[in-house]
Amino acid sequence: MEIRHKILCAALILSHCVGIAADITFAGSQYEVLSFNPEKNTGLETIYVAYDVSHISDMTISGVSNSVIISTYSNLGGGYAVPVDFSLIDGKAVISNPEGDRGYIIEENGRSFCIWLTDYSRHRLTLDSTHASSEQECDNTRIDIAGDGDAIHYYTIDGRQCELSREIEIEYLNLEWDEQSESFVQHQMTKTIDHLSNTVMITPPLYCNSIFDIYGDRFLKQWGMALHIESPLAYANGLSVQTVAEQTNSPLDNDPDADPSNIIKTDTQGLGGSAPADISFRAYTTDAVIHNEWQIASDPDFEYIDYRFNEQNLDYTFTEEGTYYVRFIGSNSDGTCETAGETYTIGIGSSELRIPNAFTPNEDGVNDVWKVGYRSLLNFSCSIFDRYGNEITHFTDPSKGWDGKYKGKYVKPGVYFYVIEAQGADGKKYKKGGDINIIKSKRYTDTATPGT
Repeated sequence: MEIRHKILCAALILSHCVGIAADITFAGSQYEVLSFNPEKNTGLETIYVAYDVSHISDMTISGVSNSVIISTYSNLGGGYAVPVDFSLIDGKAVISNPEGDRGYIIEENGRSFCIWLTDYSRHRLTLDSTHASSEQECDNTRIDIAGDGDAIHYYTIDGRQCELSREIEIEYLNLEWDEQSESFVQHQMTKTIDHLSNTVMITPPLYCNSIFDIYGDRFLKQWGMALHIESPLAYANGLSVQTVAEQTNSPLDNDPDADPSNIIKTDTQGLGGSAPADISFRAYTTDAVIHNEWQIASDPDFEYIDYRFNEQNLDYTFTEEGTYYVRFIGSNSDGTCETAGETYTIGIGSSELRIPNAFTPNEDGVNDVWKVGYRSLLNFSCSIFDRYGNEITHFTDPSKGWDGKYKGKYVKPGVYFYVIEAQGADGKKYKKGGDINIIKSKRYTDTATPGT
């Protein structure tokens, strides 16, 4: 019953801990008593921090009436508050030699004003030295700090423990990826910790060599006595990589407006399409990446890796039908940590050859050039003959074609013949021959067709 009564009392105090326009001042302290506004759900109006409460002779609450009641509580909460002796003079309640690390409840006319007074002298910060830990993990950088700076706690009216952050700052340099410049750029970083720990984790880890500067705490800063220590040079242990893949021969699969326009599209999206597909892979790494490896596999899980290249940048030509997966792996000097870049999917379609049998080289911009439709051809040879067996033209690039000319002049309309030999990326061989019909030519009067 007693505990329940205490909890109920604390709840009632909490519900009324607002509304008194009291002004609190302190006398005797060499340094300013600092004030901070806590979260509203604490039931506290203000948290005061004194450099040394033993130096405070008086705590004065102004703007109160003769009916004011003042009590103090510890970590047990307001339900266990006990009365405080004070003097009442001209609307001012004066508490001589107040205690630190305690809460104070000022009650008047059914309303309450609640504060907490912290004695910093019981929680003094010392910073002796700092350095990077001798043992590091892959995903963070650990720094060891020698000194004292315990958590500064205060307690709400209902007895909840809260922490008043010291806001100790750790400054260092680190790398961040800049998309626009495609590079890792060095930035000044700041990590803020609530209190001092023997070991502090820096996440993400250190990507470049840096010195750690530690400043604190915020209370000492306001009193003009901030402490500062500096670590020896800490070496990067974090691994990060960014990769870029670019198809350098730009087939129509990736650029609908590109020439040649006679490449047959595939169902493959993104990189690849028609063989040969030339793709340039580039990797950008942070300082601790020592070993570089591009991997090409036929399965997305890379359980079986077909090719490995110990290079940071790779130019590769895909010549065989299939789906390929490419990624970059970076690791540190002893291989205990590694990081992987983006996985790229490259699809190479099966070979195909389509041969038209007519065209109209009349310079109207429509069907002016005889071209085969093709995909994934590694070898190609085409010869075109007139009806007498004279070779009109020969070409080995399937993206090229015949414009209906011989020695710079248009040939006569009629039937011509082609012979094609080719080999696809899937191993398929093509050996085809047939006729080409020139339906109409605007300038056939200037022809120079052999044998006519």
